[in-house]
This record gives sequence, structure tokens and C-alpha cells, in this order.
Amino acid sequence: MKIRAALRRSRVGYGQNQARERLVLRRSRLGYGQNQARERLVLRRSRLGYGQNQARERLVLRRSRVGYGQNQARQRLVLAVVALLAAGCTSGDPSAEETPSPTPSAFEPAESAEPDPESEGTLGWEECDNGLECATLSVPLDYDDPDGETIELALLRVPATGDDPIGSLVINPGGPGGSGVEYAKQAEGQISGAVRERFDIVGFDPRGVASSTPIDCVSDADLDDFLAGDAVPDDDAELDELNADLEEFAAGCQANSGDLLAHVNTANVARDLDLIREALGDDVLYYLGKSYGTYIGALYADLFPERVGRLVLDGAVDPSLTSVEFALGQAGGVQRALTAFLADCVAQSDCPLGGTETEAHETLAGLLDVIGDDPLPTDDPDRPLTQPLATYGIILPLYVPPAEGYDVLAQALGEALAGDGETLRFLADIYLDRNVDGTYNGNQNEAIFAVHCVDRPSLDDVELIEASAEEFAEVSPIFGPFLAWGEMGCAQWPVEPVGEPGPVTASGADPILVVGTTGDLATPYEWAEGLAEQLESGVLLTYEGFGHTAYFAGSDCIDSVVDTYLLDGELPGEGELTCS
Repeated sequence: MKIRAALRRSRVGYGQNQARERLVLRRSRLGYGQNQARERLVLRRSRLGYGQNQARERLVLRRSRVGYGQNQARQRLVLAVVALLAAGCTSGDPSAEETPSPTPSAFEPAESAEPDPESEGTLGWEECDNGLECATLSVPLDYDDPDGETIELALLRVPATGDDPIGSLVINPGGPGGSGVEYAKQAEGQISGAVRERFDIVGFDPRGVASSTPIDCVSDADLDDFLAGDAVPDDDAELDELNADLEEFAAGCQANSGDLLAHVNTANVARDLDLIREALGDDVLYYLGKSYGTYIGALYADLFPERVGRLVLDGAVDPSLTSVEFALGQAGGVQRALTAFLADCVAQSDCPLGGTETEAHETLAGLLDVIGDDPLPTDDPDRPLTQPLATYGIILPLYVPPAEGYDVLAQALGEALAGDGETLRFLADIYLDRNVDGTYNGNQNEAIFAVHCVDRPSLDDVELIEASAEEFAEVSPIFGPFLAWGEMGCAQWPVEPVGEPGPVTASGADPILVVGTTGDLATPYEWAEGLAEQLESGVLLTYEGFGHTAYFAGSDCIDSVVDTYLLDGELPGEGELTCS
């Protein structure tokens, strides 16, 4: 799941006069004002001792040391950040010893918990891409009018590699807005060979996403402006501009997507998932959902508990959270990840941010403040590094394992301190799934608005947001205000939310495996604890480390538990549900 800051145009904002005063107070508590921050920034730049070209050379060397070039870095970081392909989302210290795989103890699944491998279902599969199979499925636009207008869902199947398949494993990478079709294409890098041998891997684009009757709001050029524009409403004029931008964006969504906007809520995606299960010919659902995909799976289990086969919910979302609680949780998660990075950075002899964690935190805050006033130049003179783009560029490497993200982030920040914003902008483009030609892959930056705005109510009152900003800043001094002002993102939305937060129980469902990572910045570990506790048959598997999601991301212990559960219906005994 993307950090909620990515949802909204207001992701940076500190608000009007009161918010600015709070920011000044926070700066003074950290020991610097604006001028001191600038002086520290200048000193830091001079202390780095390298210019733009040398910085770029150092970045190339660092990339080669961690084993990837630009294209490979883009692939791994995209997989991690947008949770479209979660291959890169490992965690923890790569040098730490792996916890031995726990010995499973069998439970008896319900008699219905095996899909029928002989059933062909009703989908008309056609070969579409190097042995892969594609199909479409018509589903109701409005489930209150099941015989009315329909929309089309895109599906892709990777046939099982073995001769004795169990059935279909439906997968979703997260988002909202992630393409399950693209995720399934990368099945070899996301799912173990043992599971792929026994299951057809089936990915689908949720309604409103990618190839499934997609939400469309604005042109790519307008989306560039929307995502990069001034996101710090320091006064009434900037707040008015923010509201105008949000209104224009929402109007574009309404004009281009119409009635679809009211029906892309996650509960409807869960209903679609049951029609997919039926069309596949399976009596029960086998499902792997990551990040936001866990929310789809949790609502499915609550709506159709008797049709739950084996569900793995990795990087769990807690459905009971309000919009504010959701954003606060992410503020805490990203702060933990940032603190870990800063601690690692200052332990190195060449950390560009300083020699102590406090100094590093001050330098980073000062850098963002300076960029907010004066965007940094990049290789594209028409796209300087603005404060929102810098924020995306900083957050992105925190999604991936420290061994892959920390060096890249330190180098990018070093370049920015030296006056070059290119690498942070490059990382921001990966976060936003933007191509070098100015196009975007899919429609995640638009769909994420549409889904969140109908799934649960958000704050839309400026005074309430200002009041909450102080609490957010206490949780995360740098990123908290971004997330607090993110609540404005749905203020101009043309349709009312149709969902409400609330716990799920899935009463009567077979055991459901919930996976949580203690250092997950996007779906904090507390959310996995909450979901597992709510589900009557929920079982929590813990990964101790950093990264977003844990399955097939470097932990043999996690992979062993998940694979055994999917293949044999077995879960570890009590006390054997933690890996590190």
C-alpha cells in the first residue's frame, strides 16, 4: 500500500498561519530556524567535497556494489513501493542469521477447502503472452442492480508448471490501483516454484484499475503538474490554490469516469473476487493478497466466510481504522523506517547528513524546507525537484531492504545537498510509476484517489486538519504534516463515501494466515496484529525486520510457513510463528 501522502495534492502542507507557527516551533525544538537550516545546508554541501559529476559517479558505483543498474533498480524499487510486484520487499539486516523454519502442525481444513482441479470454469482463456492466458469477465457495475450495467475485468493466468495442480491461486499486489495482471506476469519472481507447480496463478485488475474499465481523470501532463505542484499551503492564497487544484482533478475524474466513481469501493472488489472464483470453477478461494490486497481479502472473508479456502494476507491493512487513524499509523511506520535509515547513515564515515541522528534529522528537515522555497534543478529543465517530488524520492528507498535502499537514498540526499535534484526526481518518478517519456504506467495515481475517497470518510474541514497536524507532527516531525494535510484529498470528491471503517470477523471461515513485518512503513505491524485479532480464524505470522511485505522476499522461514499452508493446509504450532 502506498503511503497516504501519495494520494493527495496536499501531501506536504503545513496549513495556514497556525500551521506555520507550529512548524517554526518544531524547528526551534530541533535547534534551528530557517536561516540556521540554510547555513547548515551550505556547510554540509561544502563538507561533502564533490560536485555534480562526482556525485553521479559515486551513485553509479554504489548501485553496482548493491548489484543493480538503473533498469534493475527501477524494477526492484517499483515492485516494492507501489506493491505491484513485491519481489523487492524483504526486510531486516541482510547479514542476520535466518530463524530456522518452524515445524508445522497440521490442522484439519473443512471438506470444502480444496478447489476442483478438473473444473474448467466459464472463462474463455486465450493465449496472450508467451504461454500466458488472458480472459475478461463481466461483472455488475452496481451490485444493488445486478441485472443492470456491467463492466469488464481483465484477468491473466499462468498455468501450473506441474501435472497435478490443486487449482487456482488468485493474487493481488496492493495499491489501491496495482495491476494484478502485471503482477501475475512476474509470478516467477513473486511466488515460490513449489506453489507455482501446484497452482495456476491468476491475477486480475480490480474494477477501475489498469485494464478493468479504468478510472481516468486528467492528462499525463496535467498529472505531472498536479503531483509536483506547491504542496505547502502556507497561507490562505496557497490553500485556495490547493482546493482549486483538487476541485479541477475531481471534476476531471467525474467527467471522464462518470458513474464508475461511486462503485470502485473495496467491498465491490471483494464481490468481484467471488465472481472470479466462481468463473474459475473453484468451490473455495485460494488467495494471496499483499498490502492493500489484504483489505480485499479481509472483506472477502467477511462477506463469504464459507467460501474461504486458504487466504494469505501479507502486509495487512486493519479495516477498523478511520481515515485519520490510518494516516497516523502510516506516519508512525514511515518514521520508524526513517529513523532506522538515519541511524545507519550516521554510522557510516561518509553520511552526507551529519554525524549524529539529531543532526541528520535537522539536515533532512532543512533540505526539504529549502526545496519548498527553491526547487532544485534536474536534468529536465521543465521538471525541477519540488518538495512533493523530493518527499516521494525519500520515501521510495525506505520500502525496500536496507541493503538495496539505504546507499541509494544516502547518495540521492548527498546530491540534493550539493544542489542537484536529479536522482531524487528519478526516484520520485519510480514511486509514481512515471516513464521517461512523460507517460504513466497504468492509472494508479488516479485510482488511488477514487478508491480511498469512497471506502471511508475523510476529514475535509481545514480547522480539524490543522488541529490534527500537531499530533501527526509528534508522531513524525518531517512526514506527519504531509499525511495530516492529505485528508484534504477527498474534500472535493464528487461522490460520497459508501464504506465505513469497522472490524471484520469472517465467522466460520477456515484458518486465515495474516503476515506482518515489524518494520513495515506502509502497513505497520500493529495493523497485522489488529486484523489477526479481529478474524475469528486469523493466525498471525510475524517477520522481525524492515521492508514492506515479507513473503518470497528473502526469508526462508516466512516462505516455508506460507508455502506449507497453501500447499498442505498446515500451520505452525503455538509459539512458532515468528521469523527473523
